[in-house]
Amino acid sequence: MLSLEKPWFKYWPNGVPRSLKYPEVPLFALLSSTAAKSPEKVAFKCRNRSLTFEDLDRLTDRLAASLVEMGLLQGERVLIFLPNVLEFVISYYAILKAGGIVTAANPLYKEFELKHQLEDSEAIFAITQSDLYPTLKRTASVKLKGVIVVDNGDQEALRLNELLKRDLKPPSFTVKPKEDVAVLQYTGGTTGMPKGAMMTHYNLVVNAIQNATWFKWTEREVVMGVLPLCHTWGSCVCMNSPIYVGARTILMPRFNPEEALETVEKEKATTWYGSATMFNILINHPAIKKYDLSSLRYVKVGAMPIPIELKRRWEALTGVPMIPGYGLTEASPETHTNPPERVKEGSIGIPIIDTEAKVVDVESGTIELKPGEVGELIIRGPQVMKGYWKKDEETRKTLRDGWLYTGDLAKMDVEGYFYIVDRKKDLIKYKGYSVYPAELENVLYTHPAVKECAVVGKPDVEAGEIPKAFVVLKEGFNISKDELIKYCEERVAPYKRIREVEFVSEIPKTLVGKVLRRKLRER
Repeated sequence: MLSLEKPWFKYWPNGVPRSLKYPEVPLFALLSSTAAKSPEKVAFKCRNRSLTFEDLDRLTDRLAASLVEMGLLQGERVLIFLPNVLEFVISYYAILKAGGIVTAANPLYKEFELKHQLEDSEAIFAITQSDLYPTLKRTASVKLKGVIVVDNGDQEALRLNELLKRDLKPPSFTVKPKEDVAVLQYTGGTTGMPKGAMMTHYNLVVNAIQNATWFKWTEREVVMGVLPLCHTWGSCVCMNSPIYVGARTILMPRFNPEEALETVEKEKATTWYGSATMFNILINHPAIKKYDLSSLRYVKVGAMPIPIELKRRWEALTGVPMIPGYGLTEASPETHTNPPERVKEGSIGIPIIDTEAKVVDVESGTIELKPGEVGELIIRGPQVMKGYWKKDEETRKTLRDGWLYTGDLAKMDVEGYFYIVDRKKDLIKYKGYSVYPAELENVLYTHPAVKECAVVGKPDVEAGEIPKAFVVLKEGFNISKDELIKYCEERVAPYKRIREVEFVSEIPKTLVGKVLRRKLRER
C-alpha cells in the first residue's frame, strides 16, 4: 500500500483503486481463466482468421506438450521470430505452458542482430515463418535443437500445423510466479547492444492488470493490435491485458496507415496504443479524414516524449483523446499515464496503481529533488524486472535499494505530474550549459514544414558539444537550413540555439518508435 502523502493521489482517476491484490499465478493462468469463462468469444483476429479463447487455450496446450516431447526443459529459452500473427500468441503462451522462457525478436532484425539475441539468450528452439527462416538459417554458428515454421516453409523445419494436430497430455510443473522468469525481453538498444530484461510471471500479470484496471477495460473492449508483440509494450496491451479481461484484439502484421484507419471503422475499435511516430504518420496521411474513428475511447501514446503539437493536431483532426504515458522495458513496461479526466500537455502523467516514482540528483542518485528540479527518474513497483540476464554489474547499477533507475531525466510538478526532459545520455553540454534535445525538437515541430526531427550533440572543440538537428521535411515544402536555424533561434535562449541542420529522408528508430540517436551521432 502506498503512503497517502503522494501529491498525485489528489488527481487520481475516478473509480480506479490506488492499490490491488494481484493473483500469484503463472501468466498463462490468465488465458485458462478467461477460456473457462468465455470459451466461444473471439480473442484474436488477424485479417480473415480468428481464434476464440477456447481455441487458443487448446492449441497452446498442444504445442506446449509437443515442445516438452521435443526436449524443452523448464527454464530453457525459446525464440519467437514472428510479426503480429495468430501464431505469435499461440507460440508465446505455449512456451510458458511448457515451462520455457519466451524471448521474442524483432521480425525486422538482420542476421547480426538476431545472432546476438540467440547467442545471449542461449535459446534452444526457434519459432518463425518461411520468409524469415533464411535470416535464422544464416545464424549458422548458433546451434538450435529445432526450428518450427508456422506456414508451409523449409523442409528442414517442423511444421506448426502438424504439431497442433497432436492431442498430447499438457505438461505439468510448478511455477513460482514471483521468482520464475517468463520472458527474456531485450531492450531497444538505444544506448548499445540490447540487454535481456528478466520479467517474471508476476511482473507481467501485474502490469496486464494495472493497464486494464486504470482504463476500466471490460470484455467489450476491441483493441488495435498494431504495436509489435515482440516488444514488451505490445505484448502487455495487445495480448496480456486483453486476455485478462476477455477483450478482442485485432492484430496487424505490419503497420499500414490506411489499413489501420479502415480497421478502426470496420471493427469498431475502442482502444489504440502506439508511438508518437505512428500517430505523426497518421495525422499527415490523406486518409485521416476518410474513416470514422468515433468508436475509439482514447489513443494512448508512449515510447518517447510526445510533441505537444502532435497531440493538438490529432485531437483537432479526429476528436479522439490522446493520452500520453510512459514506461520502459525493465518495468513490463507501464509505469505512468495521465488520468483520462485530467490530461496535462507535455506530461507523462502520474504513477499508475501500486507504483511509486521520484526524481533524484544525477550525481549520487540518493537525494530526492524538489518539484520543478530536473534529475533522474526512478521507479518502484511490482512490475519492475528481476534483473538483466547474465549482467550482474548492469543489474546492480540499474536496481538499487528496490528502485529502478531509468536513465531518463525528468521533473515532477507540485501536483505530482511527471515530465520527461530527456535521456540522461542524450543531454547536450554546450559550454557548460545543459541543452535538452526534446525541447528543441518541440520547437522544430511547430514549424509547418517539419514532418519529423531529432536533435543530437555533435562534438565541438570550443563548445564541447553543439546541438545538431536532423530534419525530415513534409512533402511539397522547401525551406533552407538557415531559415530553420533562424526560426529556432527566435524561440530559445542563445545557448540552446541549433547550430547545424541536416535534411534526411528518415529518422532511424526502434520498433516502437524511439529515436536511435546513437545512429545519428555516428553519421
